[in-house]
Amino acid sequence: MRIDDLIHHTGEWLKGTGPNSNIIMSTRIRLARNLARIPFPNRGTKKSSMDIVTAVQEAIEKIDLFKDSALFRMSELDSIDRQFLVESHLMSHEHAAHPEGKALVVSKEEVLSIMINEEDHLRIQVLQSGFNLQETWRIINMVDDKLSEFLQFAFVLDWGYLTACPTNTGTGMRGSVMLHLPALVMTKQINKVLAAISKLSFTSRGFYGEGTHAVGNFFQISNQVSLGHSEEEIIQNINGLIRQVIEQEEQARQAMLLQNRSMLEDKVCRSHGTLRAAHIISSQETVELLSMVRLGIDVGLIKDVNRQTINELFIMIQPAHLQKLDGKKLSTPDRDEKRAALIRSKLGGL
Repeated sequence: MRIDDLIHHTGEWLKGTGPNSNIIMSTRIRLARNLARIPFPNRGTKKSSMDIVTAVQEAIEKIDLFKDSALFRMSELDSIDRQFLVESHLMSHEHAAHPEGKALVVSKEEVLSIMINEEDHLRIQVLQSGFNLQETWRIINMVDDKLSEFLQFAFVLDWGYLTACPTNTGTGMRGSVMLHLPALVMTKQINKVLAAISKLSFTSRGFYGEGTHAVGNFFQISNQVSLGHSEEEIIQNINGLIRQVIEQEEQARQAMLLQNRSMLEDKVCRSHGTLRAAHIISSQETVELLSMVRLGIDVGLIKDVNRQTINELFIMIQPAHLQKLDGKKLSTPDRDEKRAALIRSKLGGL
């Protein structure tokens, strides 16, 4: 599998299916793992980094779960390819920014990816559509078990899995859920909700995770601490919190439909109309308009567009995706034109 094979493929997490997919775009669980008796990446050498890549590659070649996967060495990819993988939510900005000695494993369906030599030796990630914590945990637990048959992970009885950052020590597990919360934003309740989340030792990030701000009314909520909690406890805590947020968003949507339906219809229809008619449009404006169209679909105001199409557009209109689709580097004005043309083609533009 090549990176170009991913361009026209829809990742599992974008399909708009699964429980509560009207509010939750995706569920992700990530495990941080390090190989025993080898320095963490920030203390390692070029040789130790390459040895880890080789060890992981040899391991995945022996595991059936990875038979349709590919391993990409970051130093062999250009900046657009690396950014394309970040935009696809398969790896972090940090992994792309410093490519030497790093690699990425990606499964064919984009459900599973492994960053090699990011902050830890391995960052194993499973990504699913909708609110799907138990299934996501089942898959990543199986992957972790298989890898541990061929790789010795750094683990001590008193502390659990050892990680480069102390907050990940213990289970090494970070569960996160990507929520679309336009009604809470529009009714100005979002800050109260985020403050309550913070007090419960959870954190909220933007569409691209750590270090990013919320755009398009998307919020990625995840646990902050793994030490002292079992995986099942972490999942239970995330599940309880997210269900409360879902309920609040649903109530806010219903209140807007009952009390401000005309205002909501106007915002949704203007957003839909602008996207179908625009010939030049920025990524920032597009994301905000797509958010309103997605809300319109989810509350029944738009019936001729499906959720998967909108989910895919959130990713396809990003700079690296546009350049991969066009097969060459594009200036910002050219991207704005290509973006508008792509949206019109997907939404039946004017």
